This record gives sequence, C-alpha cells and structure tokens, in this order.
Amino acid sequence: MAEKRGEYFSYETYKEGEEVVLRVDAEEAPFFPSIEGNAVCMAAIIDKLIESPGITRVVFSQKRDYEYDYDQVRMLAEVGKLRNQLIKQQVLYSLSSLSGIFPGRASERRSYELRNIVYNKLRNDPVAAYVELRRLVREERVAFERSEKHPAAERYVAMLESILTAFERTELMLKARPHLQDYKEGDRAIYHFIFSPLAKPDFMFTRLMASFPQDGEEIDSYTVEGTDVTVFKLPSTVQYLYHIIPPEFKLSEDKYELLDAAKRIISEHKPTRSEFIDPERVRQVFFNVGSDLIEELAGQRQLKLRTKETEDLAQILVRYTIGFGLIEVLLKDERIQDITANSPMGRHPLFIVHQEFDDCMTNVVPTVSDADSWATKLRLMSGRPLDEANPILDTELLVPGARARVSVVGEPLNPSGLAYAFRRHRDKPWTFPLFIKQKMMTPLSAGLLSFLIDGSRTMLVAGTRSAGKTSLLGAVMVEIMRKYRVITLEDTQELPVSALRGLNYNIQPMRVASSLTKGTTEISADEGIRATLRMGDSALIVGEIRSLEASALYEAMRVGALANVVAGTIHGDSPYGVFDRVVNDLKVPRTSFKATDVVVVANPIRSPDGLHRWRRMTQITEVGKYWEDDPLLEKGFKDLMKYESRNDQLEPTVDLLNGDSDVLKSIAGNVKEWAGSWDAVWDNILLRSQIKEAIVTAAEKSGQDELLEAPFVVLANDEFHRIAEETKEELGAFDNKRIFFEWNEWLKKAIKRKEIELA
Repeated sequence: MAEKRGEYFSYETYKEGEEVVLRVDAEEAPFFPSIEGNAVCMAAIIDKLIESPGITRVVFSQKRDYEYDYDQVRMLAEVGKLRNQLIKQQVLYSLSSLSGIFPGRASERRSYELRNIVYNKLRNDPVAAYVELRRLVREERVAFERSEKHPAAERYVAMLESILTAFERTELMLKARPHLQDYKEGDRAIYHFIFSPLAKPDFMFTRLMASFPQDGEEIDSYTVEGTDVTVFKLPSTVQYLYHIIPPEFKLSEDKYELLDAAKRIISEHKPTRSEFIDPERVRQVFFNVGSDLIEELAGQRQLKLRTKETEDLAQILVRYTIGFGLIEVLLKDERIQDITANSPMGRHPLFIVHQEFDDCMTNVVPTVSDADSWATKLRLMSGRPLDEANPILDTELLVPGARARVSVVGEPLNPSGLAYAFRRHRDKPWTFPLFIKQKMMTPLSAGLLSFLIDGSRTMLVAGTRSAGKTSLLGAVMVEIMRKYRVITLEDTQELPVSALRGLNYNIQPMRVASSLTKGTTEISADEGIRATLRMGDSALIVGEIRSLEASALYEAMRVGALANVVAGTIHGDSPYGVFDRVVNDLKVPRTSFKATDVVVVANPIRSPDGLHRWRRMTQITEVGKYWEDDPLLEKGFKDLMKYESRNDQLEPTVDLLNGDSDVLKSIAGNVKEWAGSWDAVWDNILLRSQIKEAIVTAAEKSGQDELLEAPFVVLANDEFHRIAEETKEELGAFDNKRIFFEWNEWLKKAIKRKEIELA
C-alpha cells in the first residue's frame, strides 16, 4: 500500500511471506539513508512504526537496498511505544503543580527540557535523550535533598526516575549502555554498535551484512575469486562468523545501474526444462547474451568498459538470473563443506561447516524470493517434483567451480516454508594422497586399500553423516585401473563421474529414482542394479545403499556376476552397525552379508572441548565367512587396521601383521607369485604404501599440490602397474625394490617436467 510522500521519502508497506515490510524510497533524499547515521531517518521510522505496529522489516532504497531486520525494528518500535505512552499519560503536564515551588523561569526551564526529551530527542536520538534524562534526575535529586522537600517536588523526582527506569529497560539502551563511557552528545557513532543494515543491490534478492562486527576478533582472512572472506571470533557465542564481501558489492554506482537494467531485460526470458538439462550450455548462452547486452547498455550510457569488466559483469548477471546467487559464491570456497538455509527465509543467516572452523554463521541472509527461485530451478534441472505430495527433493547442483548435493524440504513436512541443505563436493575427485595429507588415512591404509581394490573385493564404506563416505568412495574409484569398465549407480549424482571421464575412464553413470520420491518415471535402484548385470564385466560403485537396492546388490555380489570391485556407501558407525542396518533395516538375509569382504569405517573425531572435529578412517575390517547368526559373537569380524587416538591414526592389528586374513589370502591365491607367501603379499602392500607416501612427500617438497590431484595420481598408478608388469616379464617375479626405484625415477622426471612447464 503506497503512502503519502514526505519531505524526503515516500513509503510503501507490503507483505513478503510472514513479514510486513516498510519500504522507504530515499532516491531523492540529499543524504545517505541510515537509521544509525541519520537522525531524520530514525525519527521517520519511529513515527511509521507507531502508525503501523505490525512492521517487521524496514528497507531504505537509494541505488541499493539497506534492510533492517526484525530484531532491529523491534528496538525502535519499543522506543516509539515508550514515547507514545509518555505523551498519552500526560506526564509533561504535571509540571503545572510545581509552579508554586520553583520560580517561574525555573519551572518553564524544567518543562522545556522534559518536553524536548520526550517529543524530539526520544524519536531522533534516544541515547542523547537517555543521557539528558539521567542528568535531570541526578540534578533534581540533589536539589530535592537540599530543599524543603515539598511533596510535589518529590512526586516530580519520582516521575523522572520512573521514566528513566522504563527507558533503561528498553533493549536499545541495554545494548547502548556498555558504550556510554566514550559517548558525546550528538555523536551517532554509538548507534553503529546497535544497528547494522543488510545491504543488497537492486538486481539481487539476497541480503548481506556488509559491515564487520564491532566486537569481533579477526582470526583469518583470504580471497576466493574476488570474494573477500574474513572469519571472526565473536564474544557471545562459540560459533564463528564467516563474513564475505563478494565482487558484486564492490561495484561502482554506474555498474550497479547497468546490471539492474540488464537483469530487467534478460529476466523476461523464462528458461525451459529442456534448457536446464545442460546447465553448462545454458550458462554459456546466457553469458554471451549478457555480455552483448551489457556492452549495448554501456554504449547507450557512454560508459567505457574493458573486456574483462564486461565479462565480470556478465558472470554476475548470470549468477542472479539463471544461477543461485550468493550460494554460488559460497560454493566456490573449497574450505566450505556444508551450507544450510533454514526457514522461514529472511529471518536467519546462512550457516556453513568450514574445513578449519567447523560450524559458522554467515553474513548472508536469503529471502523468500531466493527460496522460491532456487526451488523452481532445481525442479527444472532435476525433473523431480517438489510439492505437497513430494515435500522432499534430493538432487545435484553443478555450478562453476563446484558440485553440490542439495536437499530441499517444503510444506507440509516443513510448515514454515522451504529449507535447504547444500553438501559441497570437490570439483576434483579426492585421492588417497590427498587424504594422507589431511591425515584421514595413513600411507599403510592407502596401500592396503589399493591392494584390496586391485584384488576385486567387495567393499562398504561406512560412517555417520559428514564422515566423508562419498569422498572416500570417489578416491576408491580413482584407484581402479583405467582399463576396467566402471558403472555408477546413484539417485543423486555425487560421485566424480565427469572428472573421471575427463581422465579417459571407461565409466557409465546410471541415475535411479530417489527412495523419497513418489510417482516418478525414474527406474528404481534395485532394477538399476539388476540392469548392470546385463552390461558385462564391470566394477560397480553404488552411491549410497538405502533401501530395496541392498537385496539386489548382495545378489550381484553372491553370484560374482560383476567380476570386479563392488563398492558403496552406507550409514553405520561400526562393522556391526553396518551388519545391523543391512540385515535388520534393509532386510537382506543375514548369511548374504558374508558377500561383503571389507567394511571401511570413517567417522568424525572430536576435540575434548567439543569445538573441533576432524575426519578420520577408524577401521578397516574383514568380514569372515564362517559364522551363522551373529558375526560379532561368532568372531565373524576381523580388524585389519584400527584407529588409535593416542597416535591419531590407523594402526595395523596383530592379525594383519601376522597375515591372518582370509580376504588377503584369497587375493594372493589368484596370483602365482603370491600364493602361499604372506611375505610377498605384505611386501606388495608396503610397496603401494611407499608409493602413496612418496607422492605426498614430493608434493610438499616441490610445492606442487597438483601432484596430489586425480590427474597425476592416475598417471602414477598407471606407471606403477606398467613398471610392475615389465619387471615381472623380465625377471619372472615381482622385485619390489626395483619397481619402486624405477617408479621413483619416473616421479622425479615428472616433477622436473612440471617445473619446466611452470617456468
């Protein structure tokens, strides 16, 4: 509802979700609109809050939007309510009873001072009003004690003290009092400790608190593709503040206007489902159109832009039209693992899980418009429903520089609107050397898993939520030799299929229906697994075992139809926890569980104070074949490696060191040189371990972190297998020392080649 234009502003109130917004158009104001910095703005807002007590958010618009949230609006409304009560109670008129006590002019002075405080200062400078009122109380109390103590004068002092007490109880003054020591009347700097607007340009929905926290301690700062990231420690909470200033908040006013105009034009085009099937292509199309449009608009405004400036503006334009706005900015930071947006939107900031600082709140506040826009795009991209019949949507999001799994929860499951969880995946696959550097695994555990993978064993990667199961499964895929075919099966694509395809893997992804979606045309997971059995010998990688597909997967394992490594992730914090879930929850016959050769457990390890956590592999456990009912009671589980908190790493068990492992013996039985020789098997595991460790050491010494990434690790694995084969053909047996020597020589040459390329 538009309201009458004032001297500087025009006003409009409207509903946005559950909020009532007061929008103040300050385009014609000769000053910057700010509650904390300008007395005129503060007075105008307090007046409007008294007129419309239901307002929950205030927005000043002047080139950009500056938004004050519910908590800040409530503080001003409380001050306005107090002022209104004082006026209605006619406390100012009680001064007439003092005319017989104080001389005429003294009575007039008191009347003027109190009227000025209530009518003027209380609405445009409440802190100054409080300081003035406190001075009055002090002076009148002293004067009363020195006078004849007339009852009317005592009532006057009591009235002033009651007003002061009511004032002191307001939230605004509770926040202001710690800063009063350095306060000087008329100085509005104190309000910057109390009010902090969220800012956003016209072309975007998401709001951002651009100013740094006044009482925050900076503990880290870095830059991610033009976005300034600062992490603050706050005195009032154990959560850190992850504060960003993205490139779009550093633009000149001319560029803001360009983007706003370009967005209005380009938003007239509504992308179709067919366009969103290929997100990379549609982004490129919109980027090209956006670049041409920005150049044309800049020419009309006689604004000269360099090519790089045009490209940067076009990227921002794409981000806020067909993209996901500041979510994309956050996902570019490789240190971020999770992003959550809670409902109702507009009331809460985004929260993240940071690789180094764990759970953090951010200075980014998404709006209802953001949530609705994201939902529409995710429905188009996934082809899956999100409605009352299907209030949960699981899908994947691919944006420049990052991949993420997205879970959306809507009504009626979530009665307050839409809520989001983004699980970020590295744009490059994880590798065993990367995990060794991160201390998630040891070189020996990497060597053991490499041996098991080449031995075509069945493997379940287990762990709790956020334990790194999918990342570890992706690293397992990197260890599969490129000469084998790999089939992946997922309901939400999280595995690094595209990256491995780029490395010439023979890989076929299959997408199946989510167990949470009803009425979809997608193929169920169990039917998908049975389909793989007709696709020839392949390694099978199952993204997550959740439901009916478990029976089909164990059927494939038992008949050995895949003749290669079979691996998948499953929730469980221990080998017995995995057995319990597979047999009791997923209804797989208990003896079928014996088709599992190895369970690899990854779990978060926490610090004693509970404030920090680290991802670690905690067990590599063999599943025995000679038990009937309960593998735990009948010693059906045999730990090969187990986490030792004392050393903060996996340690080999006595059983592994002594070669007491049926799985490893079974692998050795298929290789003539290893059959019956535990020493030969152990030496090969140690050789693989030595190679993984050598890659990590070389990367640290040379400063070439790309040696830890999948492209180089795959080359290193290929070279290991090639040298091992050539050595066997030449000598008739594996010579581990010679294999490592020749492989290490190759590594040195590869590092030199990279140094030359960099130079």
